[in-house]
Amino acid sequence: MKNIKTIMALALFISFINCKAQTYPLNTDYENIPSYSYTKDLDNELNPYIGTYKAIYQGNETTLYITKVEHMLKERTTKTYYMDALVIRYTVKNSSGITLQDTQSNIDNKFYSIRTFPQDNIVGMYYPGTNCGVGYGSVFLSKINATQLSWTYRPEGRIFVNKDEECPGNQDTKVYLPVTEGLIFTKQ
Repeated sequence: MKNIKTIMALALFISFINCKAQTYPLNTDYENIPSYSYTKDLDNELNPYIGTYKAIYQGNETTLYITKVEHMLKERTTKTYYMDALVIRYTVKNSSGITLQDTQSNIDNKFYSIRTFPQDNIVGMYYPGTNCGVGYGSVFLSKINATQLSWTYRPEGRIFVNKDEECPGNQDTKVYLPVTEGLIFTKQ
């Protein structure tokens, strides 16, 4: 009887070890993988974008702090999974050096990569917007060379009927990021 319990315990232990999440290439559609799977940057497609980049647009200086996060938990309404992703935090300062927006310490206001297009050196990113989601949309980073990125930001519209009811807290609903295409950011 003792041997049977030992064998069952050992079998259970081995089954837990083998339940490791399945790993898939980075651009695998999350709809096509089991829950708690992992889309991994197997070919290091994200690494060339990592760093600090700056650009001036309409008198404001925008600094992007791009890092790579491995095994980032992503919870969607239909599925939970892990992914490698670029994460961007940023600061925007006016021409006098006054900070207009700084997301470096705000864990909720960051944007992250959702797809790469390696043949074109482009990373597509999702930006959740600022206060109450204002400015959410897509950002595309195109790697020009080792020190420059081209930036394209396409915000979606968000309209409030009554800001007090629909956007509690910080009422600043201005989009400070450069809403433009082809803006060149230079690595610092």
